Amino acid sequence: MDAATPIDWQDRAARLSFRTQIFIDGRFVPAASGKTFECLSPRDGRVLTRVAAGDTEDVDRAVASARKAFESGIWRDRHPRERKKVLLKLAELILENADELALLETLDMGKPIRDSRSIDVPLSARCAAYYGEAIDKLYDQVGPSGPDSMSLILREPLGVIAAVVPWNFPLMMAVWKLAPALATGNSVVLKPAEQSPLSALRLAELAIEAELPPSVLNVVPGFGETAGRALGLHMDVDMVTFTGSTEVRKYFLTYAGQSNMKRVSLECGGKTPHIVMADAADLDLAAQNAAGGIFFNQGEVCNAGSRLLVQESIKDAFLEKVVAYARDWVPGDPLDWNSRTGAMVDQRQHGRVLGYIEKGKAEGAVLRTGGGAARTETGGFYIEPTVFDGVSSAMTIAREEIFGPVLSTLTFKDADEAIRIANDTIYGLAAAVWTKDLSTAMRAAKAIRAGSVWINCFDAGDITTPFGGFKQSGFGRDKSLHALEKYTDLKSVWIEL
Repeated sequence: MDAATPIDWQDRAARLSFRTQIFIDGRFVPAASGKTFECLSPRDGRVLTRVAAGDTEDVDRAVASARKAFESGIWRDRHPRERKKVLLKLAELILENADELALLETLDMGKPIRDSRSIDVPLSARCAAYYGEAIDKLYDQVGPSGPDSMSLILREPLGVIAAVVPWNFPLMMAVWKLAPALATGNSVVLKPAEQSPLSALRLAELAIEAELPPSVLNVVPGFGETAGRALGLHMDVDMVTFTGSTEVRKYFLTYAGQSNMKRVSLECGGKTPHIVMADAADLDLAAQNAAGGIFFNQGEVCNAGSRLLVQESIKDAFLEKVVAYARDWVPGDPLDWNSRTGAMVDQRQHGRVLGYIEKGKAEGAVLRTGGGAARTETGGFYIEPTVFDGVSSAMTIAREEIFGPVLSTLTFKDADEAIRIANDTIYGLAAAVWTKDLSTAMRAAKAIRAGSVWINCFDAGDITTPFGGFKQSGFGRDKSLHALEKYTDLKSVWIEL
């Protein structure tokens, strides 16, 4: 798929149909209360459809369905090669329905169709296939016992997993959690963000088409304070896996303690330091990555490089490059294949980001470019790519996760100061370092408290590398074989011979 692809995305969008009900026991049903909520498109602020508003009763039904499936063994006890076939088929179906899924993401969340179609959907399919392939390649262990005994260490599924996913990568985050949870034999209740429920509901339908047994996957759209809370407090949910804000993360920790001490896995954002040393081999490439690292996906990325740390001796010249590249990220119509950025997810997030920009100016940061709303005539929620200079670590825009296209530029004298500034945050999701000195690169990689550190690149990697954070960025890992561990528990079996 490329810019020459002869697709009229607006025409296809006009003919798109939506799944809007709760998905339980392999079929769509209305919310028990009959309530619905408006699903708006950030592209133009218009109502796309109305979606069932799941509540406590709906969560109870979904969890009961998932528990029934788990206890029956219909999925848990299915031969690994059979479970593998299902996930591989799901991966195929995601690709076969790629245009539809991409449109759902773009209309619902506001990201450019080029990203939805070329990044989100293919990577979702790749994730499903990766965990499908892993299923029949996982071994239990035999312990080092003596001649008169034998010990076995077995990995077993936890049971019912509640997956609560964010709105910035709705499909991909759902698959990041569903695929390893299903691969290890669990049943899942998925709650998509209320801002972006449409692709999750279509994904559930595709899972049934892939021959996942009904009730193994249930999807409850709804609000965090209702459906999310009900899942967090549910006595028959064995684990919550959550990606989202630090504020909501703390609710799920509390819910776990108030209920059945369920497992909790959390990925809660970051304030990624993007460090550029004066000796970087390619400063132009570093500047391109600095711009892309914050403006991609409208800055609505957990590991966005929102703090640019530049060595003092090159700061002015380097920042000129970054500002120039920022102009390549001016938002456009999300349904235009040539648009590199789209709309903020909703009016609330739009206002929140603009508020941070005003706070930055009020606290003395120097606005170098951007700083305002864009495409206001469309009715959508767009913001100009924004770059601040003269930022200190004490400023709000350097400390709090903005989740928008706002870059804060700080300076440092040497590597030690860069590392100190990088770690001066409550977050620890990711970091990047540009230098041609291997010793400096590795010293920084070891010293920076972050789950991922990229050297002379940004946001690199694939499904084989784990993703997650230190400190208040959360705990537990998505992606890679390591993700399978959190959806299982160890059982020791000792045999006297």
